[in-house]
Amino acid sequence: MTGRDPIGELDDRFGSSGAVPTTWAEAWSRLEKAEIYWLSTVRADGQPTVSPLVGVCLDGRIFFTTGPTEQKTVNLRSNPRCVLTTGDNRLADGLDIVIEGSAVLVTDEATLRVLSAGYEVQYPPIFHFPFRDGSLQGGGGGEVLAFEIKPSKVFAFGRGAEYSQTRWRFPG
Repeated sequence: MTGRDPIGELDDRFGSSGAVPTTWAEAWSRLEKAEIYWLSTVRADGQPTVSPLVGVCLDGRIFFTTGPTEQKTVNLRSNPRCVLTTGDNRLADGLDIVIEGSAVLVTDEATLRVLSAGYEVQYPPIFHFPFRDGSLQGGGGGEVLAFEIKPSKVFAFGRGAEYSQTRWRFPG
C-alpha cells in the first residue's frame, strides 16, 4: 500500500442516497490509529476463528504479531488467507475497515527491527517486542512472529449522517 493512493469505488446499493466514497487517506488514518484489530482465519477443518490482536501500520504496510504456537499461526501456516478488521462499535457514527488478503511471515531483520520500534511508539508501555537474536521477543522471552497483511480488497463501512460502503482493490 505504498505509492499512489488507490481509488475507492462507492457501492451505492449499501449506502445513503448522496453518500460519497471514503478517501484512502481517511481509511489509512483509521488503520494507523487503531489500537485493536480482529483477525479472522480458518482452521484446517474449515471452521473459522476470530482473535483480537494489536497491529502496527508502517510505511504503507500493515503488520501484526502472534506467538508461534497460537491457533492463528497454525491456521495461517496452512492457509494464509485471512481478514483483518478494525472500527467503531457505535451505530450512530463511525467507520469500520475490513482488509481481505493474505498474511505473509516477516523474516527480514531490518523490518523486524522497525516493527519492534513501531510497537514501542504505538502501544507504550503495554506491548514490548524487543529485537534479539534475529527475532522479536515477547514478555516471557519467547519468540514472537510478525506477519504482514497483503491486501486483495479493502472495505470501509461508514455510518452517521450518511451510510456508505467503499471498496479498494489491490493487484494480487
